[in-house]
Amino acid sequence: MSGLIGKKVGMTSVFDNAGRNIPVTVIEIEPCAITQIKTEETDGYTAVQLAAFDRKEKNVSKAVKGHFDKAGVSAKHQVVEFRDFIPEGLDVGDELNISDVFAVGDTVDVVATSKGTGFTGVVKRHNFSGVGDATHGQHNRLRAPGAIGNASDPSKVFKGMRMAGQSGNERVKIKNLSVANILEDSNVILVTGSIPGPKGGYVEIHNKTSVIN
Repeated sequence: MSGLIGKKVGMTSVFDNAGRNIPVTVIEIEPCAITQIKTEETDGYTAVQLAAFDRKEKNVSKAVKGHFDKAGVSAKHQVVEFRDFIPEGLDVGDELNISDVFAVGDTVDVVATSKGTGFTGVVKRHNFSGVGDATHGQHNRLRAPGAIGNASDPSKVFKGMRMAGQSGNERVKIKNLSVANILEDSNVILVTGSIPGPKGGYVEIHNKTSVIN
């Protein structure tokens, strides 16, 4: 599946041909450099590794800097591998632009890290309803999780029990969005709907429709 690396700018809305107001997310996509091409013969699978958004070389390790130097590109913030994607006629060190991979109307999946909301209880984290009307002698326990353990057999708490803990800050994929518009002069793509993460967060955009031009 082809794709590129982008950065979430924010949300706005556009009008389609039928006059409907469509909410869209604005994603900045700089030219993505090819840093490695993997094949069945050498790696056991096919993929292309892309890097985007420049960063200072002093902030990367020697091993990572050597990887970028071997590809002939400057140090980058994001390095992402796209499986089963071999760009035709391009080699390591070349760049991919928005128009090379996306077109208006394409169906895309967007992957990003969701906003972290810190340590939260079960009501916010797992949508528990709480005790309700505070009957049966409840006091200041309206948002409590209730019993989590078991009797002497098996006398343990099973893994996966829904309890309080860190909420958000997870890798999330939003499927089957569509490309509403492409502004090549501004290196911007408009995708219908909302995507995870804060403004300025990095995202992966996977194209499910077209292949590279």
